[in-house]
Amino acid sequence: MPEMKIACSAASQIKSICEKFGNDAGELIHILHEVQHLYGYLPEEVQRIIAHQLAIPVSRVYGVVTFYTYFTMTPKGKHPISVCMGTACYVRGAEKILEELKRVLDIEIGETTADGKFSLDCLRCVGACGLAPVVMIGEKVYGRLEQIDIKRIIEELE
Repeated sequence: MPEMKIACSAASQIKSICEKFGNDAGELIHILHEVQHLYGYLPEEVQRIIAHQLAIPVSRVYGVVTFYTYFTMTPKGKHPISVCMGTACYVRGAEKILEELKRVLDIEIGETTADGKFSLDCLRCVGACGLAPVVMIGEKVYGRLEQIDIKRIIEELE
């Protein structure tokens, strides 16, 4: 087993979250959701603590983390950006919006800017098809976007 790098206080918080759900392996998704909300991502050390606390194999935790696109094993930026690539958004120019974000931020999909402010991903559907193309930044939805809007939005967030 690799050396644990997580702080004792963080491990204690993770254990408390597991206990809140009765250390029930059936609550794994809820536990992962809450832990990720707290830390921003689910690195291997965190997954090992959860697995140990729930008395399940680490492979089961890892399987859930890698199956659901909501969960991530890499840290996200302060402002996580997700471009909707659903049919309506794609048809209305989501690919051009994505290319502009990549150009302005100078990162690729799945990366975080060097200053840690922004990370870039895609998702399948936000459920706001009438506003297509749509980008989510954190919990905020930006709709009816054009390439020209991207630089202004990024500057507002900096």
